[in-house]
Amino acid sequence: MKRFLKYLSQFFLLLAVAFLIFFFWASSSTLKENEYTKLTIVENDILLENDSIFSIVTYNIGYLSGMTNNLPVAKSKELFDKNLQKVLEETKEIHPDIISFQEIDYDASRSYHINQEEEIANLGYPFRAKAINWDERYLPFPYWPVSMHFGKVVSGQSIISKYPLKEQQRIVLPRVADAPFYRDAFYLDRLAQVVKVVLNGKDVVLINIHLEAFEKETRVRQFQEVLKIFNQYKDKYPTILLGDFNAKARDENAVVQKIFAMKDIGNAAFDIRNLSNTFDTKDPYERIDYIFYTKNSIEYISGKVLNDFEQASDHLPVFMEFKLK
Repeated sequence: MKRFLKYLSQFFLLLAVAFLIFFFWASSSTLKENEYTKLTIVENDILLENDSIFSIVTYNIGYLSGMTNNLPVAKSKELFDKNLQKVLEETKEIHPDIISFQEIDYDASRSYHINQEEEIANLGYPFRAKAINWDERYLPFPYWPVSMHFGKVVSGQSIISKYPLKEQQRIVLPRVADAPFYRDAFYLDRLAQVVKVVLNGKDVVLINIHLEAFEKETRVRQFQEVLKIFNQYKDKYPTILLGDFNAKARDENAVVQKIFAMKDIGNAAFDIRNLSNTFDTKDPYERIDYIFYTKNSIEYISGKVLNDFEQASDHLPVFMEFKLK
């Protein structure tokens, strides 16, 4: 009996050691921190003329997983190829000047290691700003079955543009304060990606955000930080704040109500009496994606939710046309 207990205790000790080795390996990063922010200019033959009307899109692309997103279901390469093709076709159709992405994969097992930013930017967007918010060697999620684990994930937020981008900042927003250590080790950073785009010789500030989805108190703290960032720029530059706010327009207590109440801030493709929803794409029932802009420096021309993108993601993109005053 003593020998059995000895072997049993050794077995559990080895198991614990193996678990710790896996935990620290899986949660370790694949990139250096200075690689988490990157501005790229691709050589191109596009000759841009000064224009009066510009267009911008925000799109939580959901790593092209459609409505399967975080579900523990098999996701074939054909699914991702089909969804990418849909996004390429619809992007060609509207061909916006600037696109802001959330949940876009650069090198991830879950999306077959396709650089989604590059694939879409090759449509004619030579200026590319990347801000990585998730870098794990092995992500054990969804938890079960093991065959559904995401594995390696390098993902984040991107802004691609026909016009020059400069001075990118990657600002990490507050994390969930009371998350258990094992969840926190594998959880993504929520970011404010700040970059300037040069339109007709003017600097326009873009703030691309993806706020906390599951914990409201954290989302409130993150939004307070985002408002501080927004207020730093809005009186000095034409400023556009856009992205996935994870805040419901119909919820009177949602953090986004604070910016709804700001009289000098516009809201693209938005009418509370006839609301265009962006989530989910199977049967849209909530508005959680927005494009806000400074009315004193930006003239709103038109906007719409792009329903034709269908279920390439679980979110629908929002589109805005504008002029600079």
